[in-house]
Amino acid sequence: MRIGILALQGAVREHLKLVEACGHEALPIKRVDELEQIDGLILPGGESTAMRRLMDRYGFTEALRASDLPMFGTCAGLILLAENVVGLEEGHLGKLNITVERNSFGRQIDSFEAELDVEGIDEKATAIFIRAPHIVSADTGAEVLSWVDDKIVAVRSDRHLGISFHPELTDSTVFHQFFIDMVQKYAEAGFSVGT
Repeated sequence: MRIGILALQGAVREHLKLVEACGHEALPIKRVDELEQIDGLILPGGESTAMRRLMDRYGFTEALRASDLPMFGTCAGLILLAENVVGLEEGHLGKLNITVERNSFGRQIDSFEAELDVEGIDEKATAIFIRAPHIVSADTGAEVLSWVDDKIVAVRSDRHLGISFHPELTDSTVFHQFFIDMVQKYAEAGFSVGT
């Protein structure tokens, strides 16, 4: 599999390393035409408003809305994938039928690490939360995978995965492998990828 990481802002290098550690090719994606070269796309953490402005400027918002590529959003990437964002009139890409609330775990000083039980992953998963969003509701087609207390922090649909935290800041490849397995199943089912 060839997995792209949207390289406009955020922890791109860390995601590239973890995809490669899973034994797959990782490509930084800086232009819309590069989407045609990959099987799945990771939207990294960063600052969601700044990322949206950059996506608009370089044509990614429109291209990704129309794309059938499997996508994996972490932290700000989750916000970009959501159908609805609390406080905004409309979501960004609308790929996951969820509502998210930004910065719902507090400020940078309130960052924390947790060991999560995740549906579909056999081992405990280490999650690092930094100014993280949470998923207020998961609606039709969105399967809840994990919680922290009473807050949903991980969901997936048929080909999209969204999590509130930063797996790329750990040494664990469990979430990247989980996404790559989703991409492989999607490809094996005969769906075309790319724009």
